[in-house]
Amino acid sequence: MKGKILIVDDDAAHLSMLQTVLKSLNHSIECVSDGEDAIHAAREKPYDLILMDVRMANVDGIEALHRIKEFNPSIPIIIMTAYSSVDKAVEAMKLGAYDYLTKPLNIDELKITIERAMAHLQLSIELSELKEKVSSDLNFSGIIGSSPSMKEVINTAKIAAPTGATILITGESGTGKELFAKAIHSSSNRKKNRLVSINCAALSETLLESELFGHEKGAFTGAEKKRDGLFLHADKGTIFLDEIGEIPLSMQVKLLRTIQEREIQRVGSDKAIKIDVRIIVATNKSLEEEVKNGNFREDLFYRLNVINIKVPSLKNRVEDIPLLAQNFLTKFSKINEKQCKGFTPLAMDALTKYKWPGNVRELENAIERAIILSMGQYISEKDLPMTVMKEYLPDDNFQNQLLGIGGKSLNEIESIALVETLKQTKGNKTEAAKILNITRTTLNNKFKKYHLDLEDIIQNDHD
Repeated sequence: MKGKILIVDDDAAHLSMLQTVLKSLNHSIECVSDGEDAIHAAREKPYDLILMDVRMANVDGIEALHRIKEFNPSIPIIIMTAYSSVDKAVEAMKLGAYDYLTKPLNIDELKITIERAMAHLQLSIELSELKEKVSSDLNFSGIIGSSPSMKEVINTAKIAAPTGATILITGESGTGKELFAKAIHSSSNRKKNRLVSINCAALSETLLESELFGHEKGAFTGAEKKRDGLFLHADKGTIFLDEIGEIPLSMQVKLLRTIQEREIQRVGSDKAIKIDVRIIVATNKSLEEEVKNGNFREDLFYRLNVINIKVPSLKNRVEDIPLLAQNFLTKFSKINEKQCKGFTPLAMDALTKYKWPGNVRELENAIERAIILSMGQYISEKDLPMTVMKEYLPDDNFQNQLLGIGGKSLNEIESIALVETLKQTKGNKTEAAKILNITRTTLNNKFKKYHLDLEDIIQNDHD
């Protein structure tokens, strides 16, 4: 590795000799003759290595080493010292010097030491890059998808994450836009600080302004004390504004000013407060269309649309459905204390052929429901929602089998499954637990949860 080296020595002849030797090795060389100049240079420029004499007239090498290491602890510094000042070299090593060389210098030893220091630096850089990559991969591990469209989107998000760029995440409802916002924040330089989220569609204009910017005491009816807004809570971190397309035009003006000036004003105050916040926004609307229709400011759109991450709908990434379904199966089997292993071929075929208008969120709900209904180790077509199977098998008899549970809550469905299974086993709880793929203890707990009575179930079945 060839690098940029700073040589620090107040002996002009020695300095010139070192410059000639190191330039012959194709390193980029800069020279100063005092420790104070070395400190200033190391602050201003990114050197790969510093070669510094101990004895200098104004600021010596030991003090310069100490002060440089305070603001750049990773830079390798090689100390040059005479035999009579080896104790100084030992002190330098304690302060973090990479190595020391004794004068008069052995040129071969000098070359080897510099090569070793540069190799160590290169290894440190590669290790740091690897750690960042692993960290980024882990942060995006919650976003499941191996389809080309998802790989492209994830790659764009990973590249944008370490920057400070404003990001606009678009896509249909239920595609996982908030997951991307969380992963981007977790892979950014702001990850140690807060990610603050707000759904802009959930609040009126007055409440939204107060939530975002805060308010002074008495600013409006009910404002009994001063309050900081979410932008201040997110200072040095990230704010995620979901459903950005829903905010009214008057609020868009205030948001635009915040982005441009990087400052806010509390409601009821004329004092500007500086903020350092990264902004991520999301919408299921086409903001370009909203701009054309006069519902969204064009200047705000361009401020937000620095990096646009378009999350594809589930119908456009069909190859990801088996991965997502299996992930949800594992998750909800654990929550519901079941041992479901997978899906029957017909059930999986139905899942991949359905259009999923509600996207990943709808698929997740469908798998949760199927886990509760399942009587065995594999999810069958009868466990899937009627909407899915109606499109896949438009058969009246099959639909009629599903109509008995259509429109009911998951708790109601689970209660029905318990009752019907116990009727089937003539009240044998051990056998029922086996069929339902749960333990007998779990079965008893669910009996208590739904206030079920075994005698009533058996009696009603006889009736």
